[in-house]
Amino acid sequence: MKATKSTESTDSTPRAPAPGRAGEDRRQRKARQAREALADAAIDLILEHGLAAVTVEAIAERADVTRRTFSRHFGGKEAAALDFTRADGDRINAALRTRPADEPPLAAYRAAVQDWLADPETPGWHRRPRTRALLALVDTEPALFAAYERVRVDAQDESVRIIADRLGTEPVRDQRPAVIVGAAAGVLTAALRSWARGGHADDEDLAAHVERAYDVLTGEAALAGPL
Repeated sequence: MKATKSTESTDSTPRAPAPGRAGEDRRQRKARQAREALADAAIDLILEHGLAAVTVEAIAERADVTRRTFSRHFGGKEAAALDFTRADGDRINAALRTRPADEPPLAAYRAAVQDWLADPETPGWHRRPRTRALLALVDTEPALFAAYERVRVDAQDESVRIIADRLGTEPVRDQRPAVIVGAAAGVLTAALRSWARGGHADDEDLAAHVERAYDVLTGEAALAGPL
């Protein structure tokens, strides 16, 4: 299935080399930069040509790395294109781990999402070229949808473990962590999908869109009309 070329800029100009991260040695830095280049190349090529027409070899060539290097980082082109969602799930969980111990779990997850969207070093999805166009393809490309669901489930499983630790319980025997994360992450997923489909005011910040969705969950927003 060939994608219709998005009017959103694909911004295929290679990103500037990122500064070294704390505790990162030269080998780790090069590996991270190769992974980021592959992810960027996958997004660009899929938006330009459609998922079916893009090969792993073409992604590796665009990123100027070997096919073997691709295989060290990703199991397929779908995983490469959606790598930013995996990274963002990691950021949300990292923020969740640092929330105050006495904060209610649902409030802690919501605050972790706010921290992710407000992170000055990693712009929110609404400030990243190509993100909306790629996410719009998730609903129409079964392979992309499956990859997206795998990333989502993995991130939520980790969130469940974090919430269970906060509650001092075991998620295998106590369903509370899974229920809390299912509700909190479900709201985020619904808000992101609505945003990707254009279900918001053109000038509305994604963070505000997400906050309004959480207000519905917590009863702080009226259900009489659309968000």
